[in-house]
Amino acid sequence: MSVENHLTTFHGLPVVDYAALMTKGEPLPAPDAVAWRLAVDPGDWYNPRPGGFDGYDAVWQDFLARVDVHRVRALVLGCWDRSAYEGIEDLRDLLVDRAGSFPALRAVFLGDLVREESDIAYLHQCDPVPLLDAFPLLEEFGARGGHQGCGPLRHAALRTLRFESGGLPAEVVRAVAEAELPALESLTLWLGVEDYGGTNDVSLLAPLLEGRRLPALRHLGLADSEVQDAIAAAVATAPVVARLTSLDLSMGVLTEAGARALLEGQSLTHLEHLDLHHHFLSQETSDALRAALEPAGVVLDTSDPQIPEQYGEGDPWFYVAVSE
Repeated sequence: MSVENHLTTFHGLPVVDYAALMTKGEPLPAPDAVAWRLAVDPGDWYNPRPGGFDGYDAVWQDFLARVDVHRVRALVLGCWDRSAYEGIEDLRDLLVDRAGSFPALRAVFLGDLVREESDIAYLHQCDPVPLLDAFPLLEEFGARGGHQGCGPLRHAALRTLRFESGGLPAEVVRAVAEAELPALESLTLWLGVEDYGGTNDVSLLAPLLEGRRLPALRHLGLADSEVQDAIAAAVATAPVVARLTSLDLSMGVLTEAGARALLEGQSLTHLEHLDLHHHFLSQETSDALRAALEPAGVVLDTSDPQIPEQYGEGDPWFYVAVSE
């Protein structure tokens, strides 16, 4: 599967699509009351609408002209081309070049595309470091797609970091695990599968899991992995878990072995939330997790149980929630 829906909220704000508002002639909200989605509608390339925009640059220039961008707090950057597989660095650079015009900007999501615009595996993300460097007060950054590279991650103010991918490569996982992000409270990685460029090397997470990096971290998501059992086993003994309030091991190939590691490892009863949705657990194992955690007040999500697919006489196929 790929991503099916655009963001509806970001940085605690409702997302509004600037081009859609302008095309419909609707009034614009206050600049700081929403997260602004800047994107072109792929349908306009084939069936242009009256009042529609001719390309992303037209959307960008119109936005700069009509909205007091000095007050804008959050931006969601979406589809920019009819074959939106490459060129996302152009969106990044447009924003970097105008960084001085956005003094209040605190959150950016780069690549809010869904299946009909680009499968996530074929969306080529860019190095986020130039954007992070251009906005030293940024508090939240998210990106969707297969990353082609990532420089050293150093930022004093960033509190939330999210990479959504059908295959997160080793160099990006390594950069995150070795990052210098002293204010980071929430980290979510969709690790994906090797067939789409992801890494299954759980040892790359060791600097993160041992707990001395990211001193402010309270939420950790290591999700959507085809080696979710190995990740669960590593998390079960990881020192960083003791100071988390929520843990996300969802969307991946979590089986009985991974659940058993969680049950037999360190106590998780201090958590407020444990997300395991999209899993391959028996009802008995789900009940055992619930019995171990819910009396302590942990909100446990074991929704969306999966059944491995069987093709002929071959081995059953276990799958992640998002890959291509």
